[in-house]
Amino acid sequence: EGQTGIINLCRCGWAGSQKYGAAIWSGDIPSTFESLREQIPAGLNMAMSGIPWWNTDIGGFKGGNPEDEQFRELIVRWFQYAVFTPVFRLHGVREPSSPFTGGDNEIWSFGEEAYTILKEYLFMRERLRPYIREQMKLAHKNAVPPMRPLFFDFPGDQTCYDIADQFMFGPDIMVAPVVEYRARDRRVYFPAGAGWKNAWSDDVVDGGQWMTVDAPIERAPVFLRNRASVPIVNGWKDVADA
Repeated sequence: EGQTGIINLCRCGWAGSQKYGAAIWSGDIPSTFESLREQIPAGLNMAMSGIPWWNTDIGGFKGGNPEDEQFRELIVRWFQYAVFTPVFRLHGVREPSSPFTGGDNEIWSFGEEAYTILKEYLFMRERLRPYIREQMKLAHKNAVPPMRPLFFDFPGDQTCYDIADQFMFGPDIMVAPVVEYRARDRRVYFPAGAGWKNAWSDDVVDGGQWMTVDAPIERAPVFLRNRASVPIVNGWKDVADA
């Protein structure tokens, strides 16, 4: 009683739970690429049910071995997805485990290559804090979910209604997570009615078309609507050196 700023991390909820400060997560999910694929529509359905505060255990909860090459790639791809979700949280029981503790689960626990990539995305999330805070205010005042399906922002584009593996994070960022092991490109749809700038380059794609885009292990496909000024890249090394 009398406390403010309350938040409850819950594994289940219902329409209206958000008024009790409930942030839902998707439970004790397996550490697999199949599970990663399932998280995208799960989060979008949660958002469209009126619950904006949603997240996953990055890397899945159970079955991940930090020494395994496939799991190391999974943790990178999951990180790249989760940085554009409302709550950003690394958690899980890693192998080898014992009755008293799990394996290592810090960002430096998955090898040097993964650590270099994950560190960059941590700095990105920090740079995005003002943008994310603005989306959270809109969710509070107007029930606009920070993470939402493409059709939310582009209701006139019928193709957007059939896409469950891409999403908008706020009005300016479109994310197309990589959810297949060893995939280094993926097919992306660019909604009509906007131009889409590749966040990692100066390339701009006209909306209303599909395109296969590069997705090296260190870069998730991320695009900025109409050249929006959002700090996806640039400056993260300065932050690291500060």
